[in-house]
Amino acid sequence: INLVDLEGAKAGIASNYKTIEEIIEKSGLQAEVGGGIRNMDSLENYIKCGAARVILGTAAVNDKAFLFKAIEKYGDKISVGADIKNGEIAINGWTETGGISGIEFCREMQNAGIKYIICTDVSKDGAMKGTNRALYKTLSEELSINITASGGICGIDDIKALSEMGVYGAIIGKAIYTGDIDLKEAIEVAK
Repeated sequence: INLVDLEGAKAGIASNYKTIEEIIEKSGLQAEVGGGIRNMDSLENYIKCGAARVILGTAAVNDKAFLFKAIEKYGDKISVGADIKNGEIAINGWTETGGISGIEFCREMQNAGIKYIICTDVSKDGAMKGTNRALYKTLSEELSINITASGGICGIDDIKALSEMGVYGAIIGKAIYTGDIDLKEAIEVAK
């Protein structure tokens, strides 16, 4: 599961450790955790909470020294969140863009040694109008990193298309709550 502390992302301070730990413990699922992780203490607290991977977003853009230190110490336990807004990386809970091309940023993260990236097309997130297949096709063709698609996935056809592109994973949010996607069917289609 993908757990994001939206309050932490906007404030720049991860703060929901106990809640995240409880979700991981009670669900028994492997979790990626992100939102407001800007230093080693926050990162290590989430690993202690049981996170399988920790997602760095704004910090991966603004603090390369922290990013490299995290990669060196935790390797594959580090994921990067590439939130793309109008073709550029969005930071600080999507409140501003960093002037960096989304595709170039993903390439930079691959070259830095990141193995997992969660790429969200901010314009599609929660809109229930389909995902940005062109973006994920380009990323999957140009990069060898494990890409998780996020934003706008609203039907089983999106899951099929992403799976056929070889995308590593997909985050389904609103479509599960509305009943537009049956999770069991999505898992079967993605195999």
